Amino acid sequence: MKVYQILLFSLAVVSLSCRNRQSPKTSLPGSFGYDSSFIVKHDSSAIVLANENARVIVSPKYQAKVFTSSAAGDSGVSFGWIHYKAFDGPLDPHMNAYGGENRLWLGPEGGPFSLFFPPGAKMEFANWKTPAPFDSEPWKVKAHDSVSVTLEKNMSLKNYAETDMDVSINRKISVLSRDEINRLLGLDAIPSVEAVGYMTVNKLTNSGTGEWNEKTGMPCLWLLDMFNPSDSTTICIPYSAQDTAKPATTGYFGEIPADRIKYGNGVLYFKADGKSRGKLGMHPRVAKNVAGSYDAAKKILTVILFDIDNNAKYLNQEWVTTKPPFSGDAVNAYNDGPLADGTQMGPFYELESVSPAAFLKPGESLIHHQAVFHFTGDQKGLNTISQKVLGVSLELVKSALF
Repeated sequence: MKVYQILLFSLAVVSLSCRNRQSPKTSLPGSFGYDSSFIVKHDSSAIVLANENARVIVSPKYQAKVFTSSAAGDSGVSFGWIHYKAFDGPLDPHMNAYGGENRLWLGPEGGPFSLFFPPGAKMEFANWKTPAPFDSEPWKVKAHDSVSVTLEKNMSLKNYAETDMDVSINRKISVLSRDEINRLLGLDAIPSVEAVGYMTVNKLTNSGTGEWNEKTGMPCLWLLDMFNPSDSTTICIPYSAQDTAKPATTGYFGEIPADRIKYGNGVLYFKADGKSRGKLGMHPRVAKNVAGSYDAAKKILTVILFDIDNNAKYLNQEWVTTKPPFSGDAVNAYNDGPLADGTQMGPFYELESVSPAAFLKPGESLIHHQAVFHFTGDQKGLNTISQKVLGVSLELVKSALF
């Protein structure tokens, strides 16, 4: 064999060896590489955004969702919850739960201006349907580069009050540098902690000819983040402690058992193990613009940061028409669990934020920002972030409910 042939053969062996050593890291279930490959298989138009080691994958086909993210490239932990088996089946008549760690819905879900129930229908599961424009239809990419993508969708909707609404949504998603993350959260550099963060700018426009008011009803922007639960995960929601009344609505799907929720000294704790279905919400009067969760076993600290107007009107989203329509919550959390028949969609848990009601004249717009951050690393560094951003130590978070 000639020298150059030996050299080429050797290089091929080395290259194959390197690929064999690298591929298990990026193809293992639970890694960003595995999940991004899965999404691209089902949506060839999916876009991966990258900034330093941070990764985010966005899907135009699946309603502009951020499906998942990573703080350490393809081999890093995949932070979003993905419902793999939902991609191969027929469309579900109620909701197509593909998952995703950041999706955009429009509210309200229930109440006299609901978008999820046809006019006059009883508000029960049999009649509940997520509107197709933000459930199953693709969105259009308007622009994108290596760190951001802008998508849009035009929608024609009818609410429970029989108001026809033309709605335009513009949504920009940008993966952030570490300096941008630190600046947004007021953090100093912590080299022992890996991080990924992204900002979503969500713009809702009244593209019709009629005004949205207290008679016609109106939509609101609703951002929902789905994550993987564990037996050691606790949701942490700071609130304004000067309000001595019960700070949260805790009966969305039946009252949350007392051993799964705790609040006091300006912090609400909620168990996020995916084993008991329950949802809570924080009224804008007491809510702050931040919420988070901590998985003590995996050492993952998650934070969401969002716009809030403590004096605005927020739409009530409960499945009732008897409550005041503008008495809703600004921030929500959900823990998945088995239904009465024993079936379960997840398990997963959610952190959610909601915009105020969109009192808009034709051509006017409302914008809602929400950023998502994940931090992993040594507990000392994570504790510094938790105390600065959430106002509570991780020791308190870990011991609150466990």
